[in-house]
Amino acid sequence: MAENPPYLVSPGTLKTAFEKIKSASTPPRVTGDFVETVIGIKGGSGRALIPFLKRIGLVGSDGSPTELYNHFRNPTLSAKSASQAFRIGFKSLYEFNEYIHKAKDEDVKGAIIQSTGLEPESRVVQAIFGTFKTLKAYCDFEAAEVKSTKPEVPAPVKDEPRKEDMGSVPMHGKVNKHSGINLSYTINLNLPATDDVRVFDAIFRSLKENILKD
Repeated sequence: MAENPPYLVSPGTLKTAFEKIKSASTPPRVTGDFVETVIGIKGGSGRALIPFLKRIGLVGSDGSPTELYNHFRNPTLSAKSASQAFRIGFKSLYEFNEYIHKAKDEDVKGAIIQSTGLEPESRVVQAIFGTFKTLKAYCDFEAAEVKSTKPEVPAPVKDEPRKEDMGSVPMHGKVNKHSGINLSYTINLNLPATDDVRVFDAIFRSLKENILKD
């Protein structure tokens, strides 16, 4: 069976954690000491916070804050980043309803029960639902996803023939099909870069036979 959605036994600690993350300086790594001393959450709740932050994409597997963590601290990007973290953490619930963040409470609980296989009255089900609601309050699902600041690799440019590799010869002529209408035309001929006179003879002979004839 797939891993249960992430949760905190005391979802209220998430509010404390988020407010401290926004106000405190970004640490090199989110450690137990950081959670206990800076965020101010101790004991089992503090120990459970780091795995939770990893599950929602704010902290990397090595404990380092991710780009999403830094975006979350930016007031103008915070809600957008939280919605991304929400989608990452509750990915399994989106498999049951792609608009689970808009679903009614009973439908959310139903998706949790179906996803986990647990009893409706399970404490884990209640904790997942409480965490779902707490994290959702920080989200803005209508906003576009935050884009990575990594530079894009430009597409390769196809080589084009250089002007010095070819010549251009303007040619003029007239067309008279005995209809009483005289038409004139100009042909700009791009010649290949070659010293073989036979190539030019063949080109002009073909023009004379197929285009320049009366």
